[in-house]
Amino acid sequence: MLEQMGKAAKKAAYQLAQCRSNEKDNALRKIADLLESESDKILAANQKDVEVARSAALSDAMIDRLLLTPNRLSSLANDVRKIAQLHDPIGEIIDGYTVSSGLQLSRRRIPLGVIGVIYESRPNVTIDIAALCLKTGNAVILRGGKETMHTNKILTEVIQQALKMTELPIESVQFIDNPDRRYITELVKLDRYVDMIIPRGGAALQKLCLEQATIPVITGGVGVCHLFMDASMDFDKAIPIIINAKTQRPSTCNTLETLLVHVNIADTFLPKLSQYLADHDVVLHADPQSFAILQSGVANLFPLNEDELRQEWLSKDLNIVIVDSLVAAVEHIREYGTGHSDGILTRDIKSAEAFVNLVDSATVYVNASTRFTDGGEFGLGAEVAVSTQKLHARGPMGLEALTTYKWIGYGDDLVRG
Repeated sequence: MLEQMGKAAKKAAYQLAQCRSNEKDNALRKIADLLESESDKILAANQKDVEVARSAALSDAMIDRLLLTPNRLSSLANDVRKIAQLHDPIGEIIDGYTVSSGLQLSRRRIPLGVIGVIYESRPNVTIDIAALCLKTGNAVILRGGKETMHTNKILTEVIQQALKMTELPIESVQFIDNPDRRYITELVKLDRYVDMIIPRGGAALQKLCLEQATIPVITGGVGVCHLFMDASMDFDKAIPIIINAKTQRPSTCNTLETLLVHVNIADTFLPKLSQYLADHDVVLHADPQSFAILQSGVANLFPLNEDELRQEWLSKDLNIVIVDSLVAAVEHIREYGTGHSDGILTRDIKSAEAFVNLVDSATVYVNASTRFTDGGEFGLGAEVAVSTQKLHARGPMGLEALTTYKWIGYGDDLVRG
């Protein structure tokens, strides 16, 4: 099965690479229109997945990740339209120059080819990835989680319907509709046809792909994100940022998981913060110092164990750790972070610059919520993933991250001397 999908995807990728921007954009606009006109079918399929998830006793966080609502579906359609409006990077000349021999060299941006994406739970990923890949002339093979099988199947049908209506190859977007995990192992070894693998899921999925793939893998998406509350920061300004980072949508990879608080303000800041967190039903996991400060006035309070410092909660659970310096905060992030999104809340410009220079994460913030790590928020349109590695792409991966380049050499009947 995968061999045939790979062949079809490779052929489609060659065809897509020759398409003009307006042809790809027409297909994207048609996808957006069909997402709205077929919304009843899509939402009905999604409800089946939600019912199965509930019967399997999946957590509220997991159910939220797979849930589509009319508003979320409408937002997805609008996101696709926004991608259609973005500048098409394909064919762009990155740079160029003439060497001493007279050869005129330039680098031209081209599609990667065929991309394999393995992801869990979130059906919006199906649309985001398909739209970004089509915009950049890449074919894609999708393998979503079993939790969203009904939803992903109909979303793929909608996409392929739009491709057919706009006369683009329907094999540009294919979906592995069998939940058997052996297809993951087969996909990551399909190096004859697939040019890049992007796993979007937990640490176990990332590890599996890294260990078994014979294709380059873009890792990322696991977010143990931190904020460091510096002693100079205004309490009233910091609290809304922390609340937003933790509670706006707890099931995402850019959600705050550990708050580091400077020891000089812990006695006064933590009791005040805990009142606001309680209003948002946040459960606190506190280290010994912060537990001693909070134990008399906080209901949802538990002692913190070290394993939880590496925990991507994806829920309304928050670790609280007191540190005695910015350096200690940075060392904590280096030890327990995943290189996703980390930030400092401060009024000291020197502390801000030191934090930015010392924290080696894909995205580093000063006085802002970690929730901004998102392709849409960064002006990239949607994102295919958030990369936490350093080769090829890092952070939210938009259009340019789905391209490579070729060298073009023009000569005037040149031969090398």
